[in-house]
Amino acid sequence: MNVKGWLPFAVFLALGALLAAGVWMSKRADRDALPSPLIGKKAPDFALKNLFNPEQTVTLKDLKGAPFVLNVWGSWCVACREEHPALSAFAETKRVRVVGYNWKDEPADAKRWLEQLGNPFFLVLSDVEGKTAIDLGVYGAPETYLIDAQGFVRWKHVGSLNDTLIRDELLPALSRAEQDAR
Repeated sequence: MNVKGWLPFAVFLALGALLAAGVWMSKRADRDALPSPLIGKKAPDFALKNLFNPEQTVTLKDLKGAPFVLNVWGSWCVACREEHPALSAFAETKRVRVVGYNWKDEPADAKRWLEQLGNPFFLVLSDVEGKTAIDLGVYGAPETYLIDAQGFVRWKHVGSLNDTLIRDELLPALSRAEQDAR
């Protein structure tokens, strides 16, 4: 076989090697770690409707004074359904207020979802258009933020919460936020 016959085969082998290297390197990377530029910075101001009382608008200022967990979810989100038992169990401890941020969802669908699965939230904010999510840097649902008493973002997780993540990451971040407030 001449050189021209080997060239396509060599290109195929080179591309295969690059693909294999990329797969190997991605296994070593923490693919769930999406750092937020908001960590350590003031959470963006917002004015969102209360899902269960649409005449009431809730702002970041209304929630300041004590830390809170902001959980981004939607009735259309499969992973939100998966995380719901762990989030509910955490909310039942009443260690911190858990505020639901219903993102790009019809209010009737959100209410029906909470009726079916249970409502773990201290308060549910509704953002049908999703405009506030842009300011928060939401990648997708579910996402969870810990915001301290002064309104600073102290922790963020992209993806489903589970008992281990709550114990090993969220609770230590909450303890640090409470200690820093003293």
